Amino acid sequence: MYKQIADDLRRRIASGQLAPGDDVPSEGELAERWSTSRGPIRNALAALRGEGLIETGRGRPARVVERKAHQAVDVSIPFTKWAREIGTVPGAETQEVSLRRPDLAQAEIFGIEPTQLVVHVLRLRSLDGRPTMLERLTFTEEVGRHLFDADLDTVSITEFLDSRGYGYTDIDHEIDAKAADSLDARLLEIEEGSPVLRLRRVTRDDAGRVFEVSDDRYRSDIVRFTVSASGRSQRGSHYVRPIAF
Repeated sequence: MYKQIADDLRRRIASGQLAPGDDVPSEGELAERWSTSRGPIRNALAALRGEGLIETGRGRPARVVERKAHQAVDVSIPFTKWAREIGTVPGAETQEVSLRRPDLAQAEIFGIEPTQLVVHVLRLRSLDGRPTMLERLTFTEEVGRHLFDADLDTVSITEFLDSRGYGYTDIDHEIDAKAADSLDARLLEIEEGSPVLRLRRVTRDDAGRVFEVSDDRYRSDIVRFTVSASGRSQRGSHYVRPIAF
């Protein structure tokens, strides 16, 4: 019974009959409509909540939420291509492209001296005009200098560098949550200290050399990450890595 109720509500949400922000019929109304007890109703609502279709809170009715854009992190896909595939219009506003010294962590990852130069890019990405993600990209000088020849508001950096012979062969992803700093808050138009999803990326070329280190901050009310695991490690070390005890 609860699956039938969930399917009906899911169809009403998908068709727009129940739009984002609308209240879902109360448990009592649904129980009367389906001539059932409240148990199946609660199970149906729990299923929709687990799918991210509705939100519930103590003392108020369930409410339809705006669907979040899902981004798979077990594969590499440029933001621009991903945005178009989910039916949105990607946007970019470049805030900075500069030569600078790397910090110690970046220098270690690149395998360079801290006195060498790297190219830093700060770029705001949007979906349908909504600020969605703030990119902090750092490239080795050899690779990053090519970006001074491009209009970064109109091109995919991934595709542009690939056209210059710098293909993204191997990528490590690390995801965590972080409180938005003042720069995140200003450009993403959120409150400072509110949670953002952070995707850190280390990119290597076909020779195994690291040429990009990135720190991308996503608005958690717009994007959620998904991972598809094709197998499993016997010890789980490939998927779960403790950072504190």
